[in-house]
Amino acid sequence: MTVGVGVDVVDIARFQASLDRTPALREKLFTPAEAALPIESLAARFAAKEALAKALGAPGNLAWHDAEVVSLPSGQPTLELRGTVRARADELGVTGTHLSLTHDGGVAIAFLTLD
Repeated sequence: MTVGVGVDVVDIARFQASLDRTPALREKLFTPAEAALPIESLAARFAAKEALAKALGAPGNLAWHDAEVVSLPSGQPTLELRGTVRARADELGVTGTHLSLTHDGGVAIAFLTLD
């Protein structure tokens, strides 16, 4: 059963400008492993975190580092949930996530379903 669905689109150039304007934003939004990635991947991961927040009902107490986008050995992206995000997912009965990321033409998109 689907518990939640989320989608988000990020303009990569605009996202880069935000990171340039506010350097501390990178550390606030991303784990160290995520922060080391190229801008297109960062924008897609930010979109994934936004899509996740939407799928969880957008509660205001979620910590950015409590959701980390990681790649499986196959290259497939997935989410590691912990802390505030794991607590909200457990509250909703989430047992699994399905995440798709893409970036092309200056935009990054994330689509997420929660089971």
